[in-house]
Amino acid sequence: MPQLGFLHGRAWAALLGQLRRPPGAVCIGAVRSHSQDFDIAGHFDPMIPDAECVKIMCEILSGLQLGDFLIKMSWKDVRHEMVAKRGLAPEVADRIGDYVQCHGGVSLVEDMLQDPELSRNKQALEGLGDLKLLFDYLTLFGIAEKISFDLSLARGLDYYTGVIYEAVLLQTPAQAGEEPLNVGSVAAGGRYDGLVGMFDPKGHTVPCVGLSIGVERIFSIVEQRMKTFGEKIRTTETQVFVATPQKNFLRERLKLIAELWDAGIKAELMYKNNPKLLTQLHYSEDMGIPLVVIIGEQELKEGFIKLRSVASREEVAIKRENLVAEIQKRLSES
Repeated sequence: MPQLGFLHGRAWAALLGQLRRPPGAVCIGAVRSHSQDFDIAGHFDPMIPDAECVKIMCEILSGLQLGDFLIKMSWKDVRHEMVAKRGLAPEVADRIGDYVQCHGGVSLVEDMLQDPELSRNKQALEGLGDLKLLFDYLTLFGIAEKISFDLSLARGLDYYTGVIYEAVLLQTPAQAGEEPLNVGSVAAGGRYDGLVGMFDPKGHTVPCVGLSIGVERIFSIVEQRMKTFGEKIRTTETQVFVATPQKNFLRERLKLIAELWDAGIKAELMYKNNPKLLTQLHYSEDMGIPLVVIIGEQELKEGFIKLRSVASREEVAIKRENLVAEIQKRLSES
């Protein structure tokens, strides 16, 4: 099983901040307690921003290593859209309804384009043409195999106006021993061209498309799987804790932790002048921090630092000048 872990809020923000943004687009990344949103707003050629949003969704879910997933894609409330809003005859919409029971890739869209009933309607052809174009872009992005066109999909929010999509995890044979994960979709999104204009006093239309990642649901999945495989859930990325048994040793701890930070090692210390050593060791164990470096009067005098393995509680004395190299070695082997 791949190593699982959490992404901190700053990691989400960094990830979204590094995504390419087309000139003139307004991209909004906002860390929330329940979801992480990414949106593209502006007037662009059809399906280009939509395809990028789906690509971003794939990249995030793949990076989280949750297992195989499938992104279901459809058009908002298909029959109602076609009859009430686009003026299609009910018999044409009913013909679309025959396809609601089907799901598949671009071939399903192509079959609908060749349907004699649908091909006689301009609005139906335009919608299907957009979906075909979207699949073309997703193929160029190399993610078409992750997409399933499914007209039975219906998002619950009324403000969606076009393409909608949601990602679900697939139960693989390797995970057959796990308890069922009844968490629903782990990511979703779509096009909402009319929402922003509702808040503009002048009623300007601002086309938008976006996605949301279900952070709480993903945390639940990660937690359950780590418990299943006996892995301890870590809530920190700290690799080394800097401790001392001595009083009035804050300055030495600060010097030592600065050396570790400068070497790219994720380290922390207790924000107290005179913490008890047992309290520091218990904290390291509770937080799952793998290594502790201990500095005291004797170590300072002799030029050595104690390096403690939290798992085995084994301690060894390391020369101060060799400490960083030894820590990096142990971290690379873990």
